[in-house]
Amino acid sequence: MKKLFQEFKTFAIKGNMLDMAVGIIVGGAFTAIITSIVTNVALPLLSILIGFDFKDWEIILPRLYGNGEQRVLGIGLFINSVINFIVLAFVVFLFVKALNRFRKREEETVPEDPPEPTKEELLLVEIRDLLRQHCGMGDKIFDCNQAKLPDDESSKDDEE
Repeated sequence: MKKLFQEFKTFAIKGNMLDMAVGIIVGGAFTAIITSIVTNVALPLLSILIGFDFKDWEIILPRLYGNGEQRVLGIGLFINSVINFIVLAFVVFLFVKALNRFRKREEETVPEDPPEPTKEELLLVEIRDLLRQHCGMGDKIFDCNQAKLPDDESSKDDEE
């Protein structure tokens, strides 16, 4: 039992679990805001344009077998819920799109560090620098055909 509790504790304390819990709480509050906007702002404006209120759109079902209560299908309330869903889905879509654009910009702005030179590259750079110094070419590009090497003293001895 202790092992099970320890595993649950490790799972619950992970960052992903906490992020998900915060997301659910904020999502619930955000849903309430969207529902309020649709119910109190969008649908009244839509009812002015169309000429009737969705909340009042109902279908009264007939009483069967002498039931005392009359049953009503709330088509208007269903349409209200569909509009809530569409608005909420659209807002979440825009939020995710903006978040992805932000992440893409962030990835583009972070330059990658150039890789460290290998031992062979370092050795070649050292050889190049020594050849430049030896030929007196400074920062010019080394060209073997134009390079003038100093006379070798051992070859002078052989000629004498």
